Amino acid sequence: MINISFPDGAVRQYEPGVSSLDIAKSISEGLARKVLAAEVNGEVWDATRPITSDASLKLLTWDDKDGKSTFWHSSAHLMAEAVESLYPGVKFWVGPAVENGFYYDMDLGGNQIGEEDLKQLEEKMKELAKQNNAYSRKKISKPEAVSYFKEKGDEYKLDLLQNLEDGSITFYTQGSFTDLCRGPHIPATGFIKAIKLTNIAGAYWKGDEKNKMLTRLYGVTFPNQKELDEYLLMLEEAKKRDHRKLGKELGIYTMDDDVGQGLIMWMPNGTVIIEELEKLAKETEDDAGYKRVVTPHIAKESMYLTSGHLPYYADSMYPPMELEGEKYYLKSMNCPHHHKIFAAEPKSYRNLPYRIAEYGTVYRYEQSGELFGLMRVRCLHMNDAHIYCTKEQFGDEFRAVNEMYLKYFKLFGVDKYVMRLSLHSKEKLGIKYVNEPELWEETEKMVRDVLIESNIPFVEVQDEAAFYGPKIDVQIYSVIGREFTLATNQVDFSQGRSFKLEFTNKDNQPETPLIIHRAPLGTHERFIGFLLEHYAGKFPVWLSPVQVKILPISDKFMEYVVEVKNKLRKSGVRVEIDERSEKIGKKIREAELSRVPYMLVIGEKEMTENKLSVRRQGKGDMGALDVSEFINMITEEIRERKAAE
Repeated sequence: MINISFPDGAVRQYEPGVSSLDIAKSISEGLARKVLAAEVNGEVWDATRPITSDASLKLLTWDDKDGKSTFWHSSAHLMAEAVESLYPGVKFWVGPAVENGFYYDMDLGGNQIGEEDLKQLEEKMKELAKQNNAYSRKKISKPEAVSYFKEKGDEYKLDLLQNLEDGSITFYTQGSFTDLCRGPHIPATGFIKAIKLTNIAGAYWKGDEKNKMLTRLYGVTFPNQKELDEYLLMLEEAKKRDHRKLGKELGIYTMDDDVGQGLIMWMPNGTVIIEELEKLAKETEDDAGYKRVVTPHIAKESMYLTSGHLPYYADSMYPPMELEGEKYYLKSMNCPHHHKIFAAEPKSYRNLPYRIAEYGTVYRYEQSGELFGLMRVRCLHMNDAHIYCTKEQFGDEFRAVNEMYLKYFKLFGVDKYVMRLSLHSKEKLGIKYVNEPELWEETEKMVRDVLIESNIPFVEVQDEAAFYGPKIDVQIYSVIGREFTLATNQVDFSQGRSFKLEFTNKDNQPETPLIIHRAPLGTHERFIGFLLEHYAGKFPVWLSPVQVKILPISDKFMEYVVEVKNKLRKSGVRVEIDERSEKIGKKIREAELSRVPYMLVIGEKEMTENKLSVRRQGKGDMGALDVSEFINMITEEIRERKAAE
């Protein structure tokens, strides 16, 4: 008998060779119907794969990330089977699960798939799914695998096989389709109940533009039609909220080929949002004891060699400039500059924690294929700060940073979030990570303890730390459920020594501080992109580029209109007048479309009574208010940074 340990601590005994699906059936037939895969000793397996020795087991369903990923990867194979049945001779490259669904890259030979063909492919997939064919795993020797794909004339799979070791190769078969794949897969095609093919694109083989262009076919599947329908509705809403579309419509930002890819130019409306976010950050950080600094946009090579960024980070930095026999780099991170500021004056333990903040501009050479609107850019304005502290102070400082995150989440209406604790990989010490195994273990425990004590939801992820220490990546979700990586909170046990940073401790001895790198609002670019989609362009009043639009019914009332405008401006309200000779109905419609929070309609009655006819965006007429009454109402809303309605 073998011992199977469950996440709740329970242990059950089974015969060797039992599968996770068998174990699920022994617990409940209902559970077995939901099991898609299993985590066996930390590795995701097919639910039907035999377990031959003692193991820890977690059964994975649609509600688990790895269960969902297995479902979608299996759906990619189902799609490939449908394509192969309709387009004989097709050759496949790779077909992974992605964030929302899956894709497969394929060489269709002389054939083409157009949008009009997707429905036929969907129907074929449904037909094959109903056959409830099992996904069968088979270990195969490398010579056999090579022979199989040579016979098929499949250069793509032969290329993949070159880098695979004999003894590690598996084939998966369902129905009439067999593919080289390490898995895992769901038990059978019958689990796939709802199917939608979403997009066709081109993709160079291996991502290299010198290679052949393949067809990339995207899809998404669900275990029931209801969830697919809900997803498609969400997809339509996401299209309406796309920050690239809204950014253009609302005059937030622009890009130009003459300036360069990934280099954002902020228009007046976008600049207002930036200034409001900076004002918020400065107030928050001032209350938390930070001091503000400003650093240059370039630095000498020697500084980045000292920091360690050049050997670890060179691919993400712009090439150097040669000046006066020295190499200079565009700044890709603020921390080395901040370390130099810390070192500029002697410090004692009485000066710690030492907190310095900067909305620093940094430049990163993202690959052109990875650039995406405001989310992946080459020039970033980062809400950066560094805290230099003792080990004894670390817990309180790290906790305070996390509490700052939570304060911002509440302000911006972020209800769903998770902290990703990114850890190092022991196998990559000295390659990807600073070779200090004991310090890695110690600092990872320090971070984990703070998260547990603070009762903050978090997940642990291996091999995603910064090269100098563990970090927290903050994942937030918009109101329609889209996930964004917002910010980071990092621990650094390395650069203090690299820069010879010291403070005099209580025993009058030199000591190296721990460093916390933090950026609660991330970058202007990514955060404003998130806010555009989160609010659908309908910003709260305090953050809106234009807070009030005055809509005169006629030029006859312009003197009063200008008087109202001046009173609002003197009260700190951002206001514009629609001076066009258009009907008032059209002015109202266009002001609504531009997402201005308040519209003031002014005609003869309003002028005579010294009042305003007030409309709220999306809510309509609020009735007539005195000018002073409206000013008091809106300035209070701005001052308190009230949430969007």
